[in-house]
Amino acid sequence: MTRLTGRALRVTVFIGENDTWHHKPLYAEIVHRAHAAGLAGASVFRGIEGFGASSLIHTSRLLSLSEDLPVAIVIVDTEQRVRAFLPQLDELVDEGLVILDDCEVIRYVGRDPGPSAAGPEGKKSL
Repeated sequence: MTRLTGRALRVTVFIGENDTWHHKPLYAEIVHRAHAAGLAGASVFRGIEGFGASSLIHTSRLLSLSEDLPVAIVIVDTEQRVRAFLPQLDELVDEGLVILDDCEVIRYVGRDPGPSAAGPEGKKSL
């Protein structure tokens, strides 16, 4: 079981949803690499409106501009583990914004994939 409480580092990566890495979505590559690196967790959030370095506003409200909406990937782990992962982001992110924030984790408990986590009929308990 993984436990992460106390001081941590949050990295937020802002990219466009159409950004790719070897013909697959860049956000998916970042999440898969974070997982492979053993980081505590990563989530992808799709924005409904935003702009970046290009100064073009991308929004889901206008059909003509509904492509390439902003995407934020948020990863949280210990400072040491996040900083060890940063070179991979340097390799992957050509255009985008990477932000590091100190944060405090109140509670994170990884789920045990073993049979003890299963309830009746093999369903996982919440």
